Amino acid sequence: MEFILEINTEEMPPAHVKTALVQLEEKFKEELSSQNIDRGQIETYGTCRRLVVVGDFALSQKDREKEIIGPPKDVGIREDGTFSSAAQGFAKSQGVRVSELKVIKTAKGEYLGLRKMEKGKPSADVLSEILPQIVSSLSFPKMMRWGESSFRFSRPIKNILCLFDRKKLSFSVGGIHAGNSTVGHKIYFPNKTKVKSFREYKETLRKMKVVIDQEERRKMIVNQVGRKLASLKATLHPDEDLLEGLVYDVEYPHVILGSFPEEYLDLPLEVLSTAMREGQKLFSIVKDKKQLPFFLGVADAYQDSKSLIRKGNERVLKARLDDAKFFWEQDRKITLKDKAKGLDKIVLQEKLGSYEDKTQRLKKTVSYLADKIEAKKEKQQVIQAAELSKVDLLTEIVREFPSLQGNVGGLYAREEKYPVLVWKAVYEHYQPVSLDDESPASLTGAILSIADKLDSIVGAVGTGITVTGSSDPFGLRRNAQGICKVIIERKLCLSFLRLMDKVIAVYGEKLQEPKEKVKSYCLDFFSNRLRYIFERQGYRYDLINATVSVGIDNIYHSYLRLKALDSLKESPSFEPLIIIAKRVNNILKDQPLFKINQALLAEKEERELYTTFSIIKNNILPLISKGDFSQAQRIIFRIRSSINKFFDNVLVMTDEIRMRRNRLALLQAISKLLIQVADYSQIVIEGQNSSK
Repeated sequence: MEFILEINTEEMPPAHVKTALVQLEEKFKEELSSQNIDRGQIETYGTCRRLVVVGDFALSQKDREKEIIGPPKDVGIREDGTFSSAAQGFAKSQGVRVSELKVIKTAKGEYLGLRKMEKGKPSADVLSEILPQIVSSLSFPKMMRWGESSFRFSRPIKNILCLFDRKKLSFSVGGIHAGNSTVGHKIYFPNKTKVKSFREYKETLRKMKVVIDQEERRKMIVNQVGRKLASLKATLHPDEDLLEGLVYDVEYPHVILGSFPEEYLDLPLEVLSTAMREGQKLFSIVKDKKQLPFFLGVADAYQDSKSLIRKGNERVLKARLDDAKFFWEQDRKITLKDKAKGLDKIVLQEKLGSYEDKTQRLKKTVSYLADKIEAKKEKQQVIQAAELSKVDLLTEIVREFPSLQGNVGGLYAREEKYPVLVWKAVYEHYQPVSLDDESPASLTGAILSIADKLDSIVGAVGTGITVTGSSDPFGLRRNAQGICKVIIERKLCLSFLRLMDKVIAVYGEKLQEPKEKVKSYCLDFFSNRLRYIFERQGYRYDLINATVSVGIDNIYHSYLRLKALDSLKESPSFEPLIIIAKRVNNILKDQPLFKINQALLAEKEERELYTTFSIIKNNILPLISKGDFSQAQRIIFRIRSSINKFFDNVLVMTDEIRMRRNRLALLQAISKLLIQVADYSQIVIEGQNSSK
């Protein structure tokens, strides 16, 4: 039967709406499952003023067998096999004959009991019980209380609509009683209207200027934007985050086209687009990557017949652009080099010193990185970029528009005629902000990005700050993922362990935590972030484990190792090799290390295995060194036949101690070679436990 829930509130931020819709779907699925109620598809819709759940639920719970436990068996049944008075009393209380009692085994022992079919409750009754709990359990980044109630929600709830099988469900949340009516657009149709079905609900709201389907609103915005841009033969400056936010920020989108004086076109596109986006949520319009004197906005309205919305936005935008132009011109009166003298007055973190301290650390780290990746031509330029990278924190325009940090420093450096690779590195060094964001396009930007992010991580961990659960106020996860993304996309081969040692050493005595503890935590932290990235890319969890377990000293090689495993997992030689590698590991478990003595290789099969191993080792070590794990893997396949013959014809655990140790030494050498390609013990094959 059809179920509808609408929670109508005061305006919620887009992030609150999105997180609530995800939670609602998950909580309904969990609760219905635990309550034994069959369901069809559950759909969620949301606007800035309402959260909607629609589903197809069974009329009642499924009947289920209920186990009722009585007295212990040794109490209920006498030695002669007859039922005691305790058993008879229990049977009478349950309305059954004593002969119907069964012996039921539990974790605490054997008891007398019975199994009864319990008829399911009507779903309407169950839903009325669980809905207050579901709604009350929703969590938001920030929550409010209103009136005298202790109830907390994103924003005050104004109305609740809840229907099941066309009838209203009776319950209340935060003092609001559910009913069968909804309200339309806050401005145009604020009065309540009764509805009986989802189809009627959706159609009624559309007439009252509310489109509940977020995807439909997105299409409306995109289509209107397309029509507005067609006459200008222009495009939007890309801003997916802004579009995503606007989809959830309105109930009935109306796109407006406005303009601003051309005198502001002297400002860089980044400054113009930021001034439009922040505060007013306006889109920049560009042609040939240059700003045009126009903007697009999305109003929560169905018309702007008197152009009041457009004129209001134009008036406010002009004031913001006046400020931006003033700040841009004022900042340029003092060079970046002169501004940099003030970095020692800006505290980065009480225990880590100033931004001047960070700048000096970055210069040392980028110099080290440039040497390690053989970027000799870029070395001096990236050092210069590091010196300028934090100067824009002292600019007026960053104080006004904090999101321009980094970008505007690069723009000022460009205006001052710094070399391209210098100003680009400054411009790009905060990239990528997320895994979906672009990495720095320049090598200098990539080097500075890695150095800056790793400096922040080591500094935070070194002062005792760690990431727990969903708490990550310093963005350490984001920084670690950014480092991994840049290294992989740039195909940078370097020792991550040594790089971390360098950053820790550069900090010197400023770190409060022991250096080994900092390094250990960071390695575990980066391993987990790398796992997350690989999972997000769709790789199998066991292949990821086989990759990361080898170690992450060379992050790019970790990626190549995983790609090789994934590409070869369907090979007919893959699973047989896994089985034989696990057999080798099982034999070697808890064995001390031994050294091979060729003179003790007595049997033909062990001599052949040693020869095969030596040839394969000589062939694959150069391949591993240059990251060709696919070819190394194919060569490794060739050892399987020799190992099988060895196991078939040679007794490893012979009573002769010297022979036994020598054969174990041979298997240890093979195992050591295999794990340089991958930790095969982590790979799960059908019918086998991963620990075998």
